[in-house]
Amino acid sequence: MDRKTAGFISFGIIIFIIYAFGIHIFEAVWSFPSQRAVPLMVLALVGTGIYATLKLGFPQIKYLRHGINVTKGAYDDPNDEGDLNHFKALTTALSATVGIGNIAGVATAIYYGGPGALFWMWVTAFFGTTLKYAECTLSLKYREMDALGKTAGGPMYTIENGLGKNWRWMAVAFASFAIICSFATGNSIQSFTVSDQLYSELSNIVGDTHFLTTKHMLWSGFGVSIFQFLIGILMAATVAMVIIGGISRIGSFTGYLAPIMALIYVISAGLIIVMNIDKIASSFGLIISMAFNPPATIAGTGGGILMTMLWGIKRGLYSNEAGQGSAAIAHSTAKTRYSVREGAVAMLGPYIDTLIICTMTGLVIISTGAWKHTEFFVKITATSLDEANEALRIGVFQGKELFNSSLLTSFAFKEGLDFLFGFGDKIVTVSVLLFALSTAIAWSFYGNRAAVYLFGEKAITPYLWVYVFFTFVGGIAELETIWAFGDAALGIMTFPNLISIILLTGVLKRMTKDYFSKEHVPNR
Repeated sequence: MDRKTAGFISFGIIIFIIYAFGIHIFEAVWSFPSQRAVPLMVLALVGTGIYATLKLGFPQIKYLRHGINVTKGAYDDPNDEGDLNHFKALTTALSATVGIGNIAGVATAIYYGGPGALFWMWVTAFFGTTLKYAECTLSLKYREMDALGKTAGGPMYTIENGLGKNWRWMAVAFASFAIICSFATGNSIQSFTVSDQLYSELSNIVGDTHFLTTKHMLWSGFGVSIFQFLIGILMAATVAMVIIGGISRIGSFTGYLAPIMALIYVISAGLIIVMNIDKIASSFGLIISMAFNPPATIAGTGGGILMTMLWGIKRGLYSNEAGQGSAAIAHSTAKTRYSVREGAVAMLGPYIDTLIICTMTGLVIISTGAWKHTEFFVKITATSLDEANEALRIGVFQGKELFNSSLLTSFAFKEGLDFLFGFGDKIVTVSVLLFALSTAIAWSFYGNRAAVYLFGEKAITPYLWVYVFFTFVGGIAELETIWAFGDAALGIMTFPNLISIILLTGVLKRMTKDYFSKEHVPNR
């Protein structure tokens, strides 16, 4: 069966399952086999990361310096086959990962899982560096060149070319869910977060009864304002102007934007941490203690170590995408003769994204006391189930307003920078806008490559316009629906990638040994 036919069948099956059983059957990927057991997804991600780390001898430690040197351009050769140099390939991948996950994702993990969730994000990141090394090295080895002369790589090509044609069904499954994931986590969540953040800012100025901010009910429980509608259109238009130009324009855009946006955010967060330096030790203590022994919640509200672990790993994966396979698509465009060389570059992603930027966000939220404005704090503090439910219903507990997603991070920045100026939350607003744009733009390329794998180059233009439409939809959608759909697609596309890594670890080990057994002289 050819790829196109398999692709149509795959999407037909997905649509039928959603129609027959609803999206909730896909959401179960993060809770299977039961709510009381460690989810299979958690075991698969962490287990594969540990296995690959031991099998390859801790490459995230041994080859880190080499990865830094390669990224700096020490081994660049413009004559090598590929589309982007090592630095642009990394910034394109980072633009998809350094984003809403670092602002809204960390906040959401703490909102539901408490400070201890940050520890499990670290665990995901450490072992995730090996997964990044593995998936990106393999994507370079098994990449193809498409009919337009551009690189075509990623786990779908790794699976088919590395494991053989009999595994094409798994490659098709990965590509199908990669396309779905690009519409949800790739752009809708980005657009929603920008819309939600800017709507909150405008409402604080003009109120929620202004003609721009008044929400018009489209159906029961769902309303949208004119302002959110306009933000959705602007986001879609901005994304369209960049992504229609292809990977070269995307690489140039992200190579310029990614360092700037990260610098603004990191400097601001670092300043808050320095000013709260006396609370940082206790913040780390809170993270560690609540990772393994979170406070008991009142009966009927759930919680416990599994809840904390699950939220940490889910948001850790969303933040750095290690094991998911998406970043491998960007790294497969690198100009290089050696697959291992780009794999070493890819390892830097989780270090920058999760171990540095996400940690800084978490420390800001915890050290400023903003974490006490969360559902988790309500559940461990409320004296009764009725009190907890009422607090969550009205969004206020013990006189403190509850915040989730980027609004929690905004509140923490405002509190943390209050000694300097009263608009620290605006830094988060700007960061959300820049991060969301860069992520949406980078993810368009991931879905683009998955569409080409399934349906050929003629699918690029239709895919991009559908992608732009979903960017608009995200601006007016609901948080829970978007996150749930994105998490489900993200989880399902991860399994084929992890299976290919496990089955090709022997090949990867030989490639690694062969590469590092030779002397590689930097450019002079």
